[in-house]
Amino acid sequence: MRCAATLRRSAEVSRRHAAKPAAASVRWLPLCLAALLASTAGPAAAAIYSCVDASGKRLTSDRPIAECSNREQRLLNADGSVRRIVTPDLTADERAEVEAAERRATLERAARQDAVRRDRNLVARFPNEAAHRRAREAALADLHKSVQISMQRIATLSRERKPLLDEAEFYRNGRLLPLKLQQAIEANDAGIAAQQSLVQNQQAEAQRINALFDVELARLRRLWAGAPPGSMGVLPGATAPGVKPAAPSPALPKDAVRGSDAPAGRP
Repeated sequence: MRCAATLRRSAEVSRRHAAKPAAASVRWLPLCLAALLASTAGPAAAAIYSCVDASGKRLTSDRPIAECSNREQRLLNADGSVRRIVTPDLTADERAEVEAAERRATLERAARQDAVRRDRNLVARFPNEAAHRRAREAALADLHKSVQISMQRIATLSRERKPLLDEAEFYRNGRLLPLKLQQAIEANDAGIAAQQSLVQNQQAEAQRINALFDVELARLRRLWAGAPPGSMGVLPGATAPGVKPAAPSPALPKDAVRGSDAPAGRP
């Protein structure tokens, strides 16, 4: 009551003397304002935590209840209404599961961003199907050339093999082949086998590159038609075919490269 009267007097005096309020009113005014704020904030600040523990007993406290850290707690207002629900603390396994889910979401988000970037780069590199066809032909040209060289080498080794086999005919009646002739035939066999293996590897690489270009072309056709970048997921094959060179083929034996015309040495 005294605060209310003081506030009224202060208002009246202020109207009369705007620049010089009454000293008594000034002295009581801060205390009255503090009391008014306290009475307003009191009901909102008064809150009670309530929960039911593992034994079924209801617990209440003015702070979070430790016995219910793994259970749901209700934060109640002074009038008993529910202000909010406090979720339980996570166990170690639950926390690990949440963190794993967050990591998966981060990886998926990064993959989507990477797919958008790759699609945009793909369209910029190949604005039309003719550009993509030229890139395929360029990627396969070196492989085709390598296969042709190997096939030519196989034909040469096969021609060189014939006189060796003709000479070996003289030693069919239980006679041992001369060491030099035997080594020449073995070197010829090794050279043909190495070139055949190289041809198989290059043909397999050509199939792989063609398959990647086919997948890329199907994606490009959808992008050219207006599909949003990244809307088709991650592009199979991290890099565009033809950009990353194929793994080098195993080195051929010296005899396979030089052929049987090299002089045969003794062990």
